[in-house]
Amino acid sequence: MSDNGRDHFEIPKFEIPKDMRSMAEASFDQARKAFEQFVTNARDTAGKIEERNATMRAGAKDLSTKALSYAEKNVQSSLDYAQSLLKAKDLTEVMRLHSEYVQGQMRSLAEQASEMGQAVSRAAMDAVKPKS
Repeated sequence: MSDNGRDHFEIPKFEIPKDMRSMAEASFDQARKAFEQFVTNARDTAGKIEERNATMRAGAKDLSTKALSYAEKNVQSSLDYAQSLLKAKDLTEVMRLHSEYVQGQMRSLAEQASEMGQAVSRAAMDAVKPKS
């Protein structure tokens, strides 16, 4: 308890049991595969809608493409974060991973909001242009 007159307090090591980690990783892999299938289906559906509606304005198409792309990136980022947490060795690493994830998401959301704002402005300007 005392070493050279100093008291030490040891923080217990944070560990995920091996069986629980294996089960979580298997569930995570299933979730990732389901998400990838969802994205594939969403893209196929979007393509079919575009084929049926040839009059869709380029601005609206750009906005929907951007929105789908952002959604995909954000979910992928969340899945990557969850997977990294499964591999964390201790609480310090969990906190570091969380901090990195939050900072990355804030940067990404700011960029996405800016790009989406510019795309909406372009679409609005295109909508009011006189047709030649």
